[in-house]
Amino acid sequence: MILFDGGCLFCHDSVWWIAARDRKAVFRFAAQQSTVGRALLEKGNVLGRDTVVLIEDGCYYIKSDAVLRIGRHLAWPWNGLAAAGLLVPRLLRDFVYDQIAARRHRLIRKQDRCQLPPPELRARFLDESLQ
Repeated sequence: MILFDGGCLFCHDSVWWIAARDRKAVFRFAAQQSTVGRALLEKGNVLGRDTVVLIEDGCYYIKSDAVLRIGRHLAWPWNGLAAAGLLVPRLLRDFVYDQIAARRHRLIRKQDRCQLPPPELRARFLDESLQ
């Protein structure tokens, strides 16, 4: 399960990017602002964090740990790059993550509306507004 900021175009595009490379469809998605997302954030005690959240086998991962663990499930070369990234100390990885997160709204093109996912991807979202 990947919890993302539903109000962030960079995060929105990242979900589409992940889904396109998740050949085995292992990931499900929920906006952090949705009922499902808020409940999962509360359960994992990660409310108020400005980060992507990965829930895997009942464990919650944030920041670079989440990104790299997500990458390990994607198609080549992303899984190899993610495995190599885990060799970098977390302090340095999270510093880079924080720098990107702080600028994420400027890193993406402006859109006047978000595109709805196609039906095959929509089924992977645990958000009542997309069903």
